[in-house]
Amino acid sequence: MSTDGVDLKDLRKRMEGAITALKSEYGGLRTGRASAALVEPIEVDAYGSKMPMTQVGTIGIPEPRMITIQVWDKGLIGAVEKAIRESGLGINPVVDGQNVRIPIPPLTEERRVELTKIAAKYTEQARVAIRNVRRDGMESIKKASGIGEDEQKKLHDDVQKLTDEMVKTVDDALAAKEAEIMQV
Repeated sequence: MSTDGVDLKDLRKRMEGAITALKSEYGGLRTGRASAALVEPIEVDAYGSKMPMTQVGTIGIPEPRMITIQVWDKGLIGAVEKAIRESGLGINPVVDGQNVRIPIPPLTEERRVELTKIAAKYTEQARVAIRNVRRDGMESIKKASGIGEDEQKKLHDDVQKLTDEMVKTVDDALAAKEAEIMQV
């Protein structure tokens, strides 16, 4: 629905973008289970530049607590191992021929609490992004010409309803991620 510069579909799309970014951030949080999303963003020094892990090897999850990376170029095995060790994830890779195996240790209670705090921080960033989109929508309603007071009020209500819906989605995602992290 578009009314003189106020496009609710565009606002929805921008808010959903914040949720997509949040879920991507959540993917990088270690939950004690193996996930390719854990190592995908790690950049490897390869061929004179930084390359994402997905461009130097195949990432596999053969079992719930193991990640394997089949490195395509034998010369990059050391660089892949170094990148994983320096990533700050607290995981230690094991080189096995042309494969790099990464056992995922179980999380301590202290680390679980720390991860829930990080998840909450990511969630707050998503809420702020959604509120910024809401603010943009409200400003465009004020600036729109030829809209009566009743129509403006209806549009304000629609934007607020959309914002509330998206914030609830973000809060639900946080609750699910916290439950996943705290699961022993």
